[in-house]
Amino acid sequence: MTDVNIMAGGPHENLSEDWQQLVGEWIGVDRGTLRLVKAGIKPVLAVGDFDSLTASEFQLVREHVQKIEQVPSAKDDTDTELAVKAALTDFSADKVTLIGATGGRLDHFLSNLFLPLQPRFLDDIERIHLLDEQNRVDYYGPGKHEIQPLSGYRYVAVINLTPVTALTIIGAKYPLKAWDGAFPYAWASNEFIGNEPFTVSWTAGQVAIIYSRDRIGQKVDN
Repeated sequence: MTDVNIMAGGPHENLSEDWQQLVGEWIGVDRGTLRLVKAGIKPVLAVGDFDSLTASEFQLVREHVQKIEQVPSAKDDTDTELAVKAALTDFSADKVTLIGATGGRLDHFLSNLFLPLQPRFLDDIERIHLLDEQNRVDYYGPGKHEIQPLSGYRYVAVINLTPVTALTIIGAKYPLKAWDGAFPYAWASNEFIGNEPFTVSWTAGQVAIIYSRDRIGQKVDN
């Protein structure tokens, strides 16, 4: 199994604490490449226009990354889309995990969240994942799927990103019976019953499963 992790340029505070322990190769996206280099990780590829780097920062990237694809700022694809395309085609990745793809600009986050819905990525939608400090996003196509509990995540949401037919949740704290929806909808804050998996099924449409947890360790009242 080939794992490829993609480091985008989202805020550092949104990164999961153990991101450096992820298994697999790394691809850097624009300023995310500098983050990898400073962490002592040598990505197999760096993609971007790199307009977010100073001349000295880009020089540091050039010194540590063997393969760099510098692209124009004005183009049809985002830098992250180019990185995902490379992971799936050039590296034949079985699993692609996007890091640093949330937080910061909302348009960037939505672009990354909806990325797997593009026709060119749709056949590989279940290979693509997003990970940050509080959330893990998995994508699924139509069918019957067993959703396993993950340590450290209290909540799980079932979110249809497209119209769906006969969306059903069985075995979770809050079940759902054969729901048809013509619009995206977030069935949020569901929970596992103990350590038992639950089943989600539907016959048409694309769904995201989002594992999430609250922030912990807050010391000051809001």
